[in-house]
Amino acid sequence: FIGPTPDQISLLGDKVAAKRAAVEAGVPTTQIIEITAGESPTDVPMPALVKAAAGGGGRGMRIVNDASELPDALDAASREAEAAFGDPTVFIEPYIAEGRHIEVQIMGDQHGNIIHLGERECSIQRRNQKIVEESPSASIDEATRSALLDGAIALANHVGYENAGTVEFLVGDDGTISFLEVNTRLQVEHPVTEAVTGLDLVELQLLVAMGEPLPITQPDVAIEGHAIEVRIVAEDPSVGWLPSTGTVTTFDIPDGPRLDSGF
Repeated sequence: FIGPTPDQISLLGDKVAAKRAAVEAGVPTTQIIEITAGESPTDVPMPALVKAAAGGGGRGMRIVNDASELPDALDAASREAEAAFGDPTVFIEPYIAEGRHIEVQIMGDQHGNIIHLGERECSIQRRNQKIVEESPSASIDEATRSALLDGAIALANHVGYENAGTVEFLVGDDGTISFLEVNTRLQVEHPVTEAVTGLDLVELQLLVAMGEPLPITQPDVAIEGHAIEVRIVAEDPSVGWLPSTGTVTTFDIPDGPRLDSGF
């Protein structure tokens, strides 16, 4: 199996459990309010964000601007989460209106060695799905960058992370850092990281899965240049802009060093 251990996938796949682990590891983050079934807490600071503990992609998520809207938002998010992910658990966290979505690529082996491979900026999104990803981020200062990279490593060390993963953060305009989640896999935007590090992340995954130690240490990782990945989103305007593959009539492969395509 190429990936983290089942225990790590189970732990970090639950956003509430992952948030607890992040707090234990000293990762910069905002506090959450855990919700039991049927509960609607009072005195929740507004604006707030109701989120599903499982899954992602914006499913089971509601923005709440007034406390009177909270019970309905909890019910709706819980129903959507159960339908989408088979788990109705939701939680509440502060809503950061003007935030930057920054994620850190990590890689760990079976011998306790863990490194980061820099960060990716993923703030340009459509329906909570990433559209433009770039590395390194041009929107954060060095202090914020260091906090994000150090936080990702701290969490990875705390859980003894193995193989490839992505630690995701939301950075507010005021500098507030909120840990979001860990994607326990190699993500589709990994080519931008490969482009600026010169490393083959799939090769590193295979070496780790074979039980080999990582062939590089943190000082060996150098970020050079700048890379941008763009995803083409196909939608059907006749049915409310729902996602649709449509019909491909022409497909010209552009010149360049790399093209990752589904066609």
